[in-house]
Amino acid sequence: MKKSLILTLMLFFSAVLILQAQEFKWKKLQTEAYPGKQDDIAFINPLQGWYVNGAGNIYHTEDGGVSWVKQWEKKGTFFRTIAFVDENIGFAGTVGTDYFPNVSDTIPLYGTQDGGKSWHPVAYSGPYVKGLCAIDIVREQYINHGKTDYKVHLFAVGRVGSPANLLVSHDGGATWTSQSLQESGKMLFDIKMFDKNTGIACSASDEDISKSNALILKTIDGGKTWSKVYQSDRPLEITWKASFPTEQIGYVTIQSYDPNNTQQRIAKTTDGGNTWKEMDLWEDAGAREFGIGFIDELHGYVGTVNSGFETRDGGMTWEKIDLGMACNKIQIYKEEQKTYGYAIGVDVFKLTAE
Repeated sequence: MKKSLILTLMLFFSAVLILQAQEFKWKKLQTEAYPGKQDDIAFINPLQGWYVNGAGNIYHTEDGGVSWVKQWEKKGTFFRTIAFVDENIGFAGTVGTDYFPNVSDTIPLYGTQDGGKSWHPVAYSGPYVKGLCAIDIVREQYINHGKTDYKVHLFAVGRVGSPANLLVSHDGGATWTSQSLQESGKMLFDIKMFDKNTGIACSASDEDISKSNALILKTIDGGKTWSKVYQSDRPLEITWKASFPTEQIGYVTIQSYDPNNTQQRIAKTTDGGNTWKEMDLWEDAGAREFGIGFIDELHGYVGTVNSGFETRDGGMTWEKIDLGMACNKIQIYKEEQKTYGYAIGVDVFKLTAE
C-alpha cells in the first residue's frame, strides 16, 4: 500500500511538472466573419467540434479548427449554447424571443443524433422554457455487467433577460424535465455540475439590471433546490460564466454594466462553491467580462469586451493577451497528458501547448 501511494504521488507531481513546463499559446482560427459576439463552442476530442452563433448557424470541424463547415442554418434562431455527448448525440440551446431583435424561434432546445447533420426540436415536460444560455454534461461511472460504463446527465439553464429555468435529463438526453428557478434567481447564464447532485449556477438577483447584484447559486440535490452562496453588494451586476479546474477551486466572471465602475472583479472559491471571495481583475470601465477558463488551479484566462487576460497565480495578478473581442466562452480540455482549448467571441481561437 505504501509503495502504491508513493508511486501515485510521483506520477501526480510528474504530471504537474510537465504541465507547468508547457507554454500555452492562443491562435486565431479562420472562420466565417460575424459582426458581433458569438456564443459557444464544444469539442469531443482534439479534432472534432462545433460552434454556434446568433445568426442561427451551427459550424463543424473535423481537423481541430483548421477548416469549418456550416452544418445547419435556421433563420430567426439565436443559438446560445451547444454541447455534445459523443460524436453523434448533441444539443443546441437558443436564447428565445423578446430579447434580441429579429429572433422569432420559440423552441429552446434542439437535438441531433447524426453529429449535427440534422437537428430536431427537443420535447420536455414541465414549465415553459423561454430560452437557454448554457448546457453542462455529467458522466456518472458505474459497473454494467462487469464492465465500466457511464450514465449521462445533462443540465441546461437560461436565460439572459429572465426568466430563470432549468432543464434536466438523466438518460443521456432521451427525456427532459423543466423547472422554474424564479424563486432562486431571476436570470441564469451558466451551470457547472460536479456530479448529478452537486453544482453551481451563475445568476442575477433581479431581472432589472439596474437593480441586480451578481449572484451564485448552489444545489446539492440535482437542481431541485438552490441556495445563495454569493451575492455582490453593487447594482448593475450579474455573474456570467464559470470555470472549475478542480471540484474545490473555481472561478466566476462578474459582469458590470455600471459605466462608472473602473474596477472589474472575478469571484473565486476554494471549497467547492460553498464560499466565495472577490478578486480584482483589471481597472478599466470598458473591460466588461464574458468567458473564463482555467487550465489548472493557477493558470487561467478571462475574455472581456476588447481583450483577453491571463493569470498564472490563481487570479492574484493578470496580464492582457489577445483573445479577440468579446470572448464569451473558453473551453479547456484534458485527455491523458494533453491539454488543449478553444475560445469563441467575435472570432474563434485555439489553445495549444508548445
